[in-house]
Amino acid sequence: MRPQYTPKLKKRTALLRELSEVFRRHRSQPIERVINLINPKIRGWVNYFAVGHSSKCFKYIKDWVEKKVRRQIAQARKRRGFGWEQWSNSWLYDTLRLFNNYRVKYPR
Repeated sequence: MRPQYTPKLKKRTALLRELSEVFRRHRSQPIERVINLINPKIRGWVNYFAVGHSSKCFKYIKDWVEKKVRRQIAQARKRRGFGWEQWSNSWLYDTLRLFNNYRVKYPR
């Protein structure tokens, strides 16, 4: 059993730097390829920190990734903004298969 703890800010920052590097390197690639690259990284990080008080941190990461994906799609289509009205959250998660299992596991 691990104690109930939150992910350190240093670890969250490291994950976001790693993801932003993927977004930067694959700027001209289709968004499906970028999502296929970032999904395993997010899934592994979330599974590691799923035990504990991580929900606030998960919400921050989820919002950050959504904004980055939206920004990448908008820039590819030469549009401004995030496309909140054009692309719904369900479209991002259902059609593009963006990782969406940000769940905290509770020990029994």
